[in-house]
Amino acid sequence: MAAIDTAYNYYLSTYANQSASRYDSHKKSELRNIYNTIVKINKDSPLYKIKHSGDVQKFAIDIKESTRIIKNVVASLSDAEEGIGNAFQKKIAFSSQEDVVSAEYIGNHKESEEMGSFSLEVKELASPQINLGNFLDKDRLSLSPGSYSFDLENSTSTFEFQFNIHSDDTNYTTQNKLANLISNADIGLTGSVVEDQNGLSALQIESVSTGISDGESFLFSIFPQGTRSSISAVEALGIDHVSQEAKNAVFLLDGTGHSSHSNTFTINHVFELSLHGVSEEGNPAVIGFKTNADAMAENIQTLVDSYNSILHTASKYSGSQHQSVKLYRDMSSTAFTFQNDLESMGLMVNEDGEISIDKALLTESVSEENSEEHLSVLNDFKNLLNTKANNASLDPMKYVDKIIVTYKNPGKSLVTPYITSIYSGMMMDRYC
Repeated sequence: MAAIDTAYNYYLSTYANQSASRYDSHKKSELRNIYNTIVKINKDSPLYKIKHSGDVQKFAIDIKESTRIIKNVVASLSDAEEGIGNAFQKKIAFSSQEDVVSAEYIGNHKESEEMGSFSLEVKELASPQINLGNFLDKDRLSLSPGSYSFDLENSTSTFEFQFNIHSDDTNYTTQNKLANLISNADIGLTGSVVEDQNGLSALQIESVSTGISDGESFLFSIFPQGTRSSISAVEALGIDHVSQEAKNAVFLLDGTGHSSHSNTFTINHVFELSLHGVSEEGNPAVIGFKTNADAMAENIQTLVDSYNSILHTASKYSGSQHQSVKLYRDMSSTAFTFQNDLESMGLMVNEDGEISIDKALLTESVSEENSEEHLSVLNDFKNLLNTKANNASLDPMKYVDKIIVTYKNPGKSLVTPYITSIYSGMMMDRYC
């Protein structure tokens, strides 16, 4: 399973931290259409074997992720309620104090028209509960070897934790053992071992969630079971000590007080706000929308960045995956098709197909009276790019180096459903 592990490790280290958008979810009909298209592609595809070079899995994953970004950008600029004239006028939220609060527009056109700018002053950030244990000598063992247990209670359940201490354990290994035990329990808590300036270590337990509801005094509580050994273990470790209580975020919205369990929340289903710091007294941040010209320029920049990104992917693997030239040709043809029209509005197509933006010319183009004509060209470019990205996403393996085993009999080919698994299951292990 070494090759499969390599693929998963690369995906997790490179893309796992990216947040999912609402455009990553699909209706049943859309998933059914994707499946039927893949089956149709596989029906006429030749039988081939993948060359097991070190980059094949990474290349396939990068293609899939690059095309996903393009499709999400296009989807965000293709709201069914918007026409060609305002598809690129998708509103963009702004905050006058990004270090205190950032804003993202998540609403629709109708809702946003009813809401203008507003002020927000952050008084206090939401915080998690933290239990910090006693700082102990890392190389000594404060507990005798044996079996121990304690109970951990949250607002809905009580959990029993059991652990063993061996004669070769130390306080540090015991604390690490408990930190992993609590984190892996998947109950909304994370455990870690922290050190002080004297080199002593302590077990720290932190809640994943922040804030606390009315009537609750804690997010979690730790207490020993009734045995003398359990009582001595909790006392020695000190993990029942609450060093930081959970608190709600407190803020003024247009001068009116509000609170939130989390530092991220929505306002009227139009803005998603994320609090990052406390405001200066009497100096609130202003949240609103960017001007149409600024919003259009930023939306176009986002589309261009997603297009350039997949060209970078093709170029990155040109040395190890010779078929990557097909990806480059497919995607760069999108810009070359509209080159003259794009350059007339400030989107300069370079020799290698990448697009650079002349911001002054672009701003002038989208602000002048015939901006509708320019936006129509951009819309055609956007749609063609989406088609190319969708085709690459459905069959990323056509761009990796492979060995053709046999071609299917024309007119008498059969569906080969297992071919789909070459990417989706990452069945590129040499032992399969």
